[in-house]
Amino acid sequence: MLNEIRMDSVASFKQEAKLVTDKRINLVYGLNGTGKSTISNYLYEPENPRFGQCAKLPELSDPILVYNQSFIQDNFYITDNLKGIFSLSKENKLAEEKIANATAILTQFDQNQKDKRAEKQQALQAFEDQKKQAVNEVWKIKSTYTGGDRVLEYCLDGLKGKKDSLFEYLHSIAKPENQPEKTIQAIRKEVEALKGDSAQPQSNIPPLIFSAQEIESNSIFGEPILGNADSQVGQLIEKLGNADWVKQGLRYIPEHVDEGAQPCPFCQEATITSKLVDGIKGYFDDTYQQQIDTLEKLRTDYIADQAGLLDISIYTDHQFAEKYVATLTNKHQELVNLVRENISRIEQKIKSPKLPQALKSTKNALESFNEEVKAINADINDYNTQLRNSKSALESLKNEFWLNMRWQYDQTISRFDKDRLAANQKLKSLDEELRKIDSNVADTKSEISTTQKETVNVDEAVDAINSSLVELGIEGFNIIKHSESLYRIVRTDQSEDVFRTLSEGEKMMISFLYYCELCKGKSSADDTQVKRIAVIDDPISSLSHVFIFNVGQLIRSVFFKSDRFSQVFVLTHSLYFFHELTDPNHDRRKENQKLFRITKNSSGSDLQEMKYEEIQNDYQSYWSVINDPTQPPALIANCMRNIVEYFFSFVRKKDLNNVFLMPQLQEVKYQAFCRYVNRESHSLGQNIIDMKEFNYDVFKEGLRLVFQETGYQEHFKAMSKI
Repeated sequence: MLNEIRMDSVASFKQEAKLVTDKRINLVYGLNGTGKSTISNYLYEPENPRFGQCAKLPELSDPILVYNQSFIQDNFYITDNLKGIFSLSKENKLAEEKIANATAILTQFDQNQKDKRAEKQQALQAFEDQKKQAVNEVWKIKSTYTGGDRVLEYCLDGLKGKKDSLFEYLHSIAKPENQPEKTIQAIRKEVEALKGDSAQPQSNIPPLIFSAQEIESNSIFGEPILGNADSQVGQLIEKLGNADWVKQGLRYIPEHVDEGAQPCPFCQEATITSKLVDGIKGYFDDTYQQQIDTLEKLRTDYIADQAGLLDISIYTDHQFAEKYVATLTNKHQELVNLVRENISRIEQKIKSPKLPQALKSTKNALESFNEEVKAINADINDYNTQLRNSKSALESLKNEFWLNMRWQYDQTISRFDKDRLAANQKLKSLDEELRKIDSNVADTKSEISTTQKETVNVDEAVDAINSSLVELGIEGFNIIKHSESLYRIVRTDQSEDVFRTLSEGEKMMISFLYYCELCKGKSSADDTQVKRIAVIDDPISSLSHVFIFNVGQLIRSVFFKSDRFSQVFVLTHSLYFFHELTDPNHDRRKENQKLFRITKNSSGSDLQEMKYEEIQNDYQSYWSVINDPTQPPALIANCMRNIVEYFFSFVRKKDLNNVFLMPQLQEVKYQAFCRYVNRESHSLGQNIIDMKEFNYDVFKEGLRLVFQETGYQEHFKAMSKI
């Protein structure tokens, strides 16, 4: 069954027009010249290059048998010998039963074939839906990284136009073994650094220097600092171990002590004499003081160098230090803490010179901090190198971007691969089943063909056509068997070129009867098709009304009521015939029939679905054409002539030829109208040769004058509203 016929860029179909159907019987109405024959010719010869833009869906269908002028020419006009129509003989009952059984099996195989193809199509569609879902998911990359700041948009160059291209590119990238270390944010910043306004070479950060580091290893901190043991109180001070305490108390003793006792700064008793003061001062001699001064100097220098450590913004604020900030801060704090602790120990040594103090080395902490600085400088050096080779650097960053995307969308890609594997396995299985069915079909057709060669003949077809001619009242010629597979037309008084002596109506009837037998029977001994599609184009174009009813009955009985035809298309210019074939039963018509109208205007031919209620008679249809100024001039003029002929063949109040002689129509502008529309002059063979003479308003006014002069002005007004 055909679900859709597309006509485009051929004859009057200037743009695409579609006939979409899901019904077995399809009736198409259209005036002559609107494109009906173009449709039937396409179905008759779909491989003709002129139909290159046309299509039928599905492409594979039951065989299509077309009746149109091309069919008539191929079978009658070229030769007087008609191709034989093979019908199964009823004499060989055993062979017929064998063929009937094989045909039933073939029908089942055909159905299995259709089912498997439908299942295959469903599998393909299911996979396409799954792929579409994956493609749309991956398309988010384009939505995310194009537009906006456009920093990473260059990574999608050549991939922004088609979803499938982007998906296939990502799918072609192998998944990284591990998650990429460089994040998209890091890649973005590197790209910005290479492409932005700030893309300038960067200087290295100087290492952190702490020159007071050598103070930490000074031996003075590990040695006890003692006074002169030979002084009067030296032995006592050392015995008591309170030199630091005594030294601190000296500041509170007056500079000049006389012979009288002075208050002690510690116990406040009058025990301090000049002799005691000299003894104490003698203990703290020049050597002792020099060592204390050395400690003071070391402390001052150490604290001074500490100031250079406190500000690390030169490191943490650098654009390449972002990922190192936390480590830099921690290591710097560790170094500062060591320095502060050492300062505290120096101060403790000064307060208690006798006690040894070991300063902690800042060497490792300083080296550890500077290792981070080296790493930053390495990044700076890499950047400077990249900047010098920015093209290759950007390409490298682009590759890293896509590795990130492949990792990020791995779930989507993996699911797609699983879906594709499952679909391929299913399709492979279905293809194998189809191959088996195809083989069975071929074997069964071969069996039918072999059996048919023993039984088929043309006698039944000849008898059927001759009987139909008699039933239709057509006498004077008949069909006789010409050879084993051909027959010819003969008259009682002629034997050569008989077909060319037939009237157009007789040719139409004999050719259509032949077509009916062809559809009912077999076109050759090898014809094993079970179902077929019939396309019938205007089978009454040259028939008198006497035969139109008979042809309608023939189509209903041979084509509409037979289950041999999976689908039937009838195209006609006659609304009467169109209405004759339309099922009046609403429910039955809704189930089996679809109605279409084909029209043509300046934009070309078009197909529309038609409701039963829209069916008009021929006369009304002619008026609907002439009321549309966009219709082709020749069609409008022809419809005007038909209106005059139809109407005045029933109403003869005046001599119509005299009407065309009235003064109003003698003006020059009406001459073309009169020559073409006047049926009296038309009978003389006169016609409009050049439609450049056509003027819609003049022709319409001329037609109005005809009806006005004959007394039917109101009829003209009423019909002009159609």
